[in-house]
Amino acid sequence: MESTVGLADPKRDLARFEDQLVDAARRVIASGFYINGTEVRSFEEAMGRTLQLESPVVGVGSGTDALILALLAAGIGLGDEVIVPSHTAGPSVAAIRAILATPVFVDVEADTACLDPQCVEEAISSKTKAILAVHLYGHPADMDRLKPIATHHGLILIEDCAQAQGARLRDRPVGSIGDLGCFSFYPTKNLGAVGDGGAVSGSAERLKIVRKLRTYGWSEPQYSDLPLGRCSRLDEMQAAFLNVKLPLLDADINSRRRVAEIYKDRLVDLPIELPVERPGAYHAYHLFVVKTDFRDPLREHLSKSGIMTGLHYPFPAHVQPGLSEGTRTAGSLAVTLDLQAKILSLPLFVTMTDAEIDKVIGAVQDFFRGGH
Repeated sequence: MESTVGLADPKRDLARFEDQLVDAARRVIASGFYINGTEVRSFEEAMGRTLQLESPVVGVGSGTDALILALLAAGIGLGDEVIVPSHTAGPSVAAIRAILATPVFVDVEADTACLDPQCVEEAISSKTKAILAVHLYGHPADMDRLKPIATHHGLILIEDCAQAQGARLRDRPVGSIGDLGCFSFYPTKNLGAVGDGGAVSGSAERLKIVRKLRTYGWSEPQYSDLPLGRCSRLDEMQAAFLNVKLPLLDADINSRRRVAEIYKDRLVDLPIELPVERPGAYHAYHLFVVKTDFRDPLREHLSKSGIMTGLHYPFPAHVQPGLSEGTRTAGSLAVTLDLQAKILSLPLFVTMTDAEIDKVIGAVQDFFRGGH
């Protein structure tokens, strides 16, 4: 088989920064400060500036922890309902279950696969306390419609930005639009660390609570005045690595968008549905997800051609036993169910070469020209 084109390649992406990352690691080791030191504070402030916020973000241990701590900071817990798409990554739902709140599954819009505001409106009950808007695949959810709904009903609007760092809606960065924003620095993310990490954005008042909760609920050294505190801190070493990479985030998003535009230009005449970018939206292209009735045979053909693909996601949350028990489903979820048999993620990453892009496009074209 010819050389494989990976779905993502964090090792190759990181190789661009190898010397700087080694220097950063040495700097942390030499500093003597390994938890909540200067690297974490520097990163929190720098990321806050990139989001055009007055307050620094709060670094935490992972993207999932970012969601959990944001929900806790919003005062959500046992008996409260949180509206969330069923078509999303498992952590979006697992975080709600972790604080003993109830996920309420609603459908998504067919073009973006993000929350359908009309379905959200119809799902609101007397127990609803929050909406978790997932900016799936890198495209912003329809915050222009979701925010007025949240305001009208007195709900907290939380943004799950794990797949969308660098995306914007009407020139506002995701994570700066709702009440709280949650980010992941998992290695394959748009801003990936060399391990786990996450951050929460929001108002200074709410982030003060998150900052306490991430370290046992402490307000003074070793004095806990908040229940449900935990240990979830962004590691000083990971913060140092992120300080190296953050200044290149915009350039990396441009690289992702370049690959996406080549795909869209050269696959447009085939019987597949390509990702959209709605007016006013700036897609960060964490994933390039196409839809086709021939998904499974196309995936097999690409695999035989040495091209890795992904399914994001093969099972909606409302049919997974570990995520669905004790939840509520609002509406038919018809779009969600339709997506499951059609979605396919093609390779897309910052260091993708023109030869790799050509290989993917050629293999997709060969499949459809072969009679499908």
